[in-house]
Amino acid sequence: MRVVNLEVVVTDRDGNRVRGLGVGDFRLRVDGIEVPIDYFSEVAEGAATAGAAGSSVKTVPSLEPGSKLRTNFLVFIDDFFAVGPDRDRVLDHLQEQAAELGSDDRMAIVAFDGRALELLAGWTRDPEALATALDRARKRKTFGLQRLAEVRTNDSQRRERKNLELLNVERIQSAGGDPPERSFLDTRLDGVELEYANRLAEQVRRSVLGAVSALRSFAGPNGRKVMLLLAGGWPFSPAEYALNTYLSGADDSIAGIADTTLLGRNRLFGPLVDTANLLGYTLYPVDVPGQDREFGFDASEGFGELDQQSPTAGAGGTARSRELAIHDGLSFLAQSTGGTALINSLRDRSLAEVIADTRSFYWLGFTPERNEDDAGHEIDVEVVGRPDLRVRARAGFVDLSRGTEVTMIVESALLFGEPPTNKPLALRFGRPHRAGLGKMRVPLEVGMLMDEITLLPSQGRYVNELEIRVTVMDPQGNRSETTVDKISINGSAPPQPGQMYFYETELRLRDKNHRIVVAVYDPLSGVILSSSGEITGR
Repeated sequence: MRVVNLEVVVTDRDGNRVRGLGVGDFRLRVDGIEVPIDYFSEVAEGAATAGAAGSSVKTVPSLEPGSKLRTNFLVFIDDFFAVGPDRDRVLDHLQEQAAELGSDDRMAIVAFDGRALELLAGWTRDPEALATALDRARKRKTFGLQRLAEVRTNDSQRRERKNLELLNVERIQSAGGDPPERSFLDTRLDGVELEYANRLAEQVRRSVLGAVSALRSFAGPNGRKVMLLLAGGWPFSPAEYALNTYLSGADDSIAGIADTTLLGRNRLFGPLVDTANLLGYTLYPVDVPGQDREFGFDASEGFGELDQQSPTAGAGGTARSRELAIHDGLSFLAQSTGGTALINSLRDRSLAEVIADTRSFYWLGFTPERNEDDAGHEIDVEVVGRPDLRVRARAGFVDLSRGTEVTMIVESALLFGEPPTNKPLALRFGRPHRAGLGKMRVPLEVGMLMDEITLLPSQGRYVNELEIRVTVMDPQGNRSETTVDKISINGSAPPQPGQMYFYETELRLRDKNHRIVVAVYDPLSGVILSSSGEITGR
């Protein structure tokens, strides 16, 4: 049974932290049903306080009263959407503020370019090691200018099409006719808009999964876990973003919301929220681009909570600004995991703000009933009888199945370029054959050592049904969906020591080079066998 930990921040109406509350002051609900709190500790200025005398609730394990709390800061640098000068500005300030880390705190740094993750620093407190890692980060290539060029091309094509539509209406009206009325189909994206929105959705999804992989790879440190997500500009809704210029009209906004042919925001951002909540990470997204000079105000100064803003504020007319669309994505990630979004000018104090925010809070733990069915569950925490207090905590958790966890492990390994376990498979690729225009078929033989597999005696046979997962990625970072197939083992005798079992399949891929990860999962023992390799195009 996995304990779900909640880091709860309580503030008064002026934003001041409220301290000295006990476990009896809190009410915890899961899916609307009150559940008992099994663990409780208050952390004040980085140290655990004494628990309530006589309380039957345990303190959080490894957090005895008076002990210092270790906070683990995982920094994820998004080079795929970021522009170099903006990213470097944030990194410069982050390096300056690293001196504010506590004596027990640690930091790890990874960077993502849309194709693979690079580990720049493992968990360390050493200022020299962090400085070296950040210097390497500043030397990495960024791809934000490409993202800007893509949106400008989209806007230019849309502008040309709009101008042609206006000319057509003028011709009809000059001839005494009535312009055509808009139908429901007109509230869907056209071909140009859909192509860009689909590409943008895939780019955001790729970056989100990069952050998911980083979390999975740093899943187990003791202490408080936070991620500084240095995002280069991930719009909450790619469909709306594709249409959101400052001169867009109401019909354009409707089209962005109504088009259901694209990935929804939950499918885009949900994997990152679910993984963070599963592993106990609080997300602190950092607005790397900062304030858009055309936007005209700083949302972090006196504009109120993001979830209370008017969707048209600051954008003119009925249009929704692209900057707010990006802020919404950051706000969603933060609010869903109990963190805060560091927007506009706060990017310059991102690490200092996160350090301050994680120094004092209440740590609650509860043990949910597990079905392992990948179902999401809502969490609600309140201070009993104190409606004047504001409570901030993660909004839910997902009861992940073991199969989903294995798939996430495999996909994480693909981005890091290493197999997910040290129990290898023997991979042998056959000669690629043409499979249509730009496609190829590649025979694959997977060999596994039977000593690593558990077989269950049943009616005189030795059986198991294994799961095999295969995922591939091309040099541009485009990934396949992770396929899951069954391997049925059914033998008349137990395997001999050192005996191998071979499984044959065929991959159908685009005719280019690919990186591949293959994993075999044994549900009886929980063992994962895996290997990675390279496939060369014809």
